[in-house]
Amino acid sequence: MAQKPTKPAAARASGAQWATERERGSTTLLRMMIWVALKLGRPPARVILYLIAGYFFTFAPAARRSARDYLRRALGREPGARDRFRQVFSFASTILDRLYLVRGRFDLLDVTADGEEHLLAPLSRGRGALLLGAHLGSFEMMSAVGLRQPGVRVAVAMYDDNANRVRALFGSGSSTSVPEVIPLGHLEAMLRIRDCLSEGAFVGMLADRSLGDAPAQVVNFLGAPALFPAGPMRAAAAMRCEVVFITCLYRGGNRYHVVCRPLADFSRPVPGGREAAVRAAIERYVALLEEYCRSDPWNWFNFYDFWHGCPTSADPASPSTSAPGDARGASA
Repeated sequence: MAQKPTKPAAARASGAQWATERERGSTTLLRMMIWVALKLGRPPARVILYLIAGYFFTFAPAARRSARDYLRRALGREPGARDRFRQVFSFASTILDRLYLVRGRFDLLDVTADGEEHLLAPLSRGRGALLLGAHLGSFEMMSAVGLRQPGVRVAVAMYDDNANRVRALFGSGSSTSVPEVIPLGHLEAMLRIRDCLSEGAFVGMLADRSLGDAPAQVVNFLGAPALFPAGPMRAAAAMRCEVVFITCLYRGGNRYHVVCRPLADFSRPVPGGREAAVRAAIERYVALLEEYCRSDPWNWFNFYDFWHGCPTSADPASPSTSAPGDARGASA
């Protein structure tokens, strides 16, 4: 299902689109929602969400077209306006709940989990693990997983630029509820990730968006080839750590469901060589991503043309190259 890593120009242009798009939305509406959420509580704030979701739904035609394309693939039918609005409203709901997460108000949310034993396994061996997520549901809910297990520490490796405005509006929260943020794009990031893992901490990273000329792999996703970054998995292999797929699916109201699934264990000798193991692990990551896109389709929050320009196969003559510990391509 997967091909060798590649870097076709057309697909790169679309894959980097998320990084150059300005965040859409009304700052006034966001501030209004935050004020209502903090002063009056979550239920009144969710009323404001309909205005914010309606704004995005009405004034973002390109995102609307991309969302329709995704939903058509995930649902296996033509999505109606209700389907498309539900996806936008789910996105807005996770943003609102991020406000409560950074303030430690986990009591307002009903969080269930499946597969937490896959997190406990590396801890029992005195090691941390790399948690690979996607723009599927609420990645910030990883902090809730950490609080469910005494002594568990979670750090997040991410690019800060695209989230700065929302973070500035929401505030930094309390030190006990906000995980350490490791800024990607610097050599020091890989050193800090390695240190966290050796200290028995989990490091979360999003691995569904390719960026620039970073190494990427073509994998069939929801019926068509798409580019997925190879950097995070290569970094895990270089650091010889375990990798766990994680997503926290929003299921309406105040309900979230965390799912953890094993992806790879690079701490052990890998039959067939490391590159083959990396390709297989990326393929499994994409298969799990597709599974939960179909089971919870309104949780996909990539509002750009995810498949645009991706070739049907990689060009063997143009393999992507990077340093073994290069995590470029991970996104937030």
